[in-house]
Amino acid sequence: MADTLIYQSLATLAERLAQKQISSVELTQAVIARTHLVDSRVKAFNSRDEADALAQAKASDARRATGNVGGALDGIPIGLKDVIAVENQPLTASSRMLANFISPYDATVTEKLKKGGAVLWGRLNMDEFAMGSSTENSATQQTCNPWNLSCVPGGSSGGSAAALAAGEAIATLGSDTGGSIRQPAAFCGVVGLKPTYGLISRYGLIAFASSLDQIGPLTHTVEDAATLLQVIAGHDERDSTSFRTEIPDYRAELKKRHGPWKLGIPKEYFGDGLDPEVGAAVERAIEFYRLQGCEIKEVSLPHTRYCLDAYYVIATAEASSNLARFDGVRYGHRAEKAADVVDQYFQSRAEGFGEEVKRRIILGTYVLSSGYYDAYYLRAQKVRTLIRQDFLNAYQEVDALITPTTPTPAFKLGAKADPLALYLCDIYTIGVNLAGLPAISLPCGFSSSGLPLGLQLIGRPFEEAGLLAIANAYEQGHDWHNRHPQL
Repeated sequence: MADTLIYQSLATLAERLAQKQISSVELTQAVIARTHLVDSRVKAFNSRDEADALAQAKASDARRATGNVGGALDGIPIGLKDVIAVENQPLTASSRMLANFISPYDATVTEKLKKGGAVLWGRLNMDEFAMGSSTENSATQQTCNPWNLSCVPGGSSGGSAAALAAGEAIATLGSDTGGSIRQPAAFCGVVGLKPTYGLISRYGLIAFASSLDQIGPLTHTVEDAATLLQVIAGHDERDSTSFRTEIPDYRAELKKRHGPWKLGIPKEYFGDGLDPEVGAAVERAIEFYRLQGCEIKEVSLPHTRYCLDAYYVIATAEASSNLARFDGVRYGHRAEKAADVVDQYFQSRAEGFGEEVKRRIILGTYVLSSGYYDAYYLRAQKVRTLIRQDFLNAYQEVDALITPTTPTPAFKLGAKADPLALYLCDIYTIGVNLAGLPAISLPCGFSSSGLPLGLQLIGRPFEEAGLLAIANAYEQGHDWHNRHPQL
């Protein structure tokens, strides 16, 4: 029965649960069985508590028997990236620094999932402290791409995307600081939504770069992304960056809005470095929208050339500040043989952090240091304002933008040992985070070697409903989302 359940949509599973055609225990057992079958090769999970998941599933079935259903996610196994707090579960950020840490509380999104009756299933691997684009920076293990186990799944939410693509969870949550939901979604052939900054509470999310981080869903379909977004979105007093805004019925709006839309093609996203197969797949998607009656218009985002530079100044500066708390004193890894407290700081951080995290802390500390703040961090923030204004200017003419999600399909493990080469993987996604916009990646084809390709749609601030409708229109005209890897 497992194979008939693991790739069904949230909507289908919710209906089958409501009709009592299946139970949450049966569904959870199917996911657990699938995980036993494939995770020794995919390596998506850092940890999982099968007894706890089955207990949650039994509780869901008991509620359903009395007619007390929590919502659309009640009884459905949802995996969480190992950077989102779940009470009494490991919270490691895939780092030696937090190798034995157990979270004492729930993140806001976790509370919302529990309230909705979801079965919280496992802690998913990632690049350490969300710093990376391939999940190769994890201190735990190397997650592999289910479509080709010799390739990376993307990052930093590589475990979330790989588990979903491999059928080890029905949906997952990731976090996106510069493309960390969308890029692995593209590499693994699933849907990944990065919401508007402030739409979803960051309370209980281990911070990388606080002005850029945003939690979001990874799912098999656009409608499923809307369903999961509905549950986790909303204002939270515990997050000072959480925004007060009306939360529409995303699923209803997705089905209600049919276009045609005005869609912009940023010329800066179709230049050197774009793999021909990716470019051709995105061009076919653009032609699909044109045939649906959409007006397609070329637009310019002139400050795109500065996105990478501005991002790696701002993100590393904020990481340097956020990660200062991990010093071996109150929690986290503590060096055993230290001469004094200062030596303890040095040794604990040297032993606890991986090379990429150290690299970003050093860079971030430098750009914030006396004499360099104005030259680097302040200037980067000014450039960030210009980048956001480019997007807002474009939205005077169009409803959304179409771009590739990534410049290439998934690459081989170890192929990008040079950090700069890895940073360039996010060239099409980081501008969205700098501007605080919503964006979605969805499958739009396969390379000649059988690897998924991703299409990115970028929307107006807090216009997730419209963005999801545009994405759904493409998905309904294609069957890419119905294809799954043969493991």
